[in-house]
Amino acid sequence: MKKTLLIKIDSNEPDLSKIKVAANIIKKGGLVAFPTETVYGLGADVLNVKAILSLFKAKNRPLDNPPIIHVENLDQVKNLTKEIPIKAKLLIKKFWPGPLTIVFQRSENIPIESTAGLNTIAVRMPQHKIALALIKKSKCSIAAPSANISGKPSPTLAKHVFDDLNGKIDIILDGGPTCIGVESTVVNVTVDPPEVLRPGGISIEDLKKTIGDIKIHPVVLTDKQLAIEKIRSPGMKHKHYAPKAKVILVEGAISSIVKKVAEIAEQYMLKELKVGILATQETVEYYNADIVKSLGSRFNLKAIAHNLFSLLREFDDENIEIIVAEGVPSEGVGVAVMNRLRKAAAYNIVKT
Repeated sequence: MKKTLLIKIDSNEPDLSKIKVAANIIKKGGLVAFPTETVYGLGADVLNVKAILSLFKAKNRPLDNPPIIHVENLDQVKNLTKEIPIKAKLLIKKFWPGPLTIVFQRSENIPIESTAGLNTIAVRMPQHKIALALIKKSKCSIAAPSANISGKPSPTLAKHVFDDLNGKIDIILDGGPTCIGVESTVVNVTVDPPEVLRPGGISIEDLKKTIGDIKIHPVVLTDKQLAIEKIRSPGMKHKHYAPKAKVILVEGAISSIVKKVAEIAEQYMLKELKVGILATQETVEYYNADIVKSLGSRFNLKAIAHNLFSLLREFDDENIEIIVAEGVPSEGVGVAVMNRLRKAAAYNIVKT
């Protein structure tokens, strides 16, 4: 078993000597977990097939689930892709660096293992200073899916990474909590109009303001499991974001949600199961369960997104068996929150 080194590093002024240690691991084919503005990523050299395969193994990640490739400059994008369409250029100018991933046609220079066998490649330029410094020092583009065991809630703290991957990776750069808390928005520009494959830190409304007409893949808004042949983005097909507990998501008008959540929680508590409720600031006082947690105000969806994965992991730490979760408004980043909650619940949804 590997010894995983945990290195604390300042997110605002990263110590380049610490970055260099991690970059040398990347260059040698090792695995480094690092913070981005969305969640922690697990990085490997995109051109090193052995490293890419070890990344999939460490996460227990299905081989048909493509990682996102992280870059630090536009020259790297040109090396990864066949072309950069005009709408992609508009998106890059507006949202990079930031929580937007763009799916391009893959350059033939890139190993097929790094794109999960696809002819497309998902690329983003993170905003986080540690992430950018690591890519620059490593002198390569870095393939980096979320730094967790596949299927579990994504990590927003170094502790989450350590809990999942201690002994399986080389280094964790601990830059403190991530800012956004849900993953990047993914847009496929190999089709016209471009298509949103995963909602995330950039809202669909903001994308439309930048490039006009845009499609939304059915998996983004669905409330049931869909059959998908090719996964061009993480978060589309496989079970994602799920804690150990069974999750039941309640959707509808807030007054109806509160009544149904309380009713479901009581049913499971009568069965002597340990029940947790994932509520919001406005409703938390109405519930009785073993543990009740607030995501934040229903009028601050960014705060809810920031707290979501961390709270799901806290329920695991407290051995909760059933989580009954409130739905939140599907607008702005709330679309991403609902997408994650539906997947965490394996589409076990109660409509009110």
